[in-house]
Amino acid sequence: MDTLKYTCITVDDEPLALDKINRFVEKVPFFEKKASFNNGLDALSFLKNNKVDVIFLDIQMEELTGLQVIGLLDYHPVIILTTAYDQYALKGYELDVTDYLLKPFSFERFMKSVNKASAVLNEKTTAPVTVKQEIKQGGRNFIFVKTEYRMQKIFLDEILYVEGMKDYLRIMNSKDGVMTLMNFAKILTLLPKENFIRVHKSFIVALDKIDSIERERIVINGKYIPIGDTYRQHFFKTIADYGAPIKPGQDSEDID
Repeated sequence: MDTLKYTCITVDDEPLALDKINRFVEKVPFFEKKASFNNGLDALSFLKNNKVDVIFLDIQMEELTGLQVIGLLDYHPVIILTTAYDQYALKGYELDVTDYLLKPFSFERFMKSVNKASAVLNEKTTAPVTVKQEIKQGGRNFIFVKTEYRMQKIFLDEILYVEGMKDYLRIMNSKDGVMTLMNFAKILTLLPKENFIRVHKSFIVALDKIDSIERERIVINGKYIPIGDTYRQHFFKTIADYGAPIKPGQDSEDID
């Protein structure tokens, strides 16, 4: 019987470092290297049409850093970061990476990362579906948004609503608000359409977080959110699909 193989790519802008990790990968019988890149842009281009199980990813690269690459991925493979700078270790774990290889690393240390990756991948194939996994897009239950000088991870099922504030968006979750320079058009491409809907020029709401609809206003966690004229018909049609016989212009309190 053929041995199960996990696919991977390697990304590093230092030729010697890239050659080393490629040699290490080739020694692992259950890993299959699909491609190797010396920059994040080419890696992202490849990953648009070729999903892999594991990415060995350098952090310090020109044009796009490894952390920025993670934020731009449209799915969540196992990530093993490689870098010569240990100050990124904490940030790597905040981004839910599987391991962090500090250069120069030995083959023994590399194999520890490989074994961690294998354990995570095995768990993914056998784990039961959870509530968080039901609200996802492209195999993800979270997104990354740029805020200040970092990429912030936000779980989709914690988002209450998104509010436009001049040049910023404020993403309100169950903990606190996160400010980002991302625009509405971009964030709508990241949020699952089945659970998030734009209801006003300044608001996107999570349908499952709506507490009530009162006189053309949505109430979420005590916040009153207006329903704009442009979005009213589509919003009430969507609500009707969930079983509420609401028509545009009809107050929710009029419904039996």
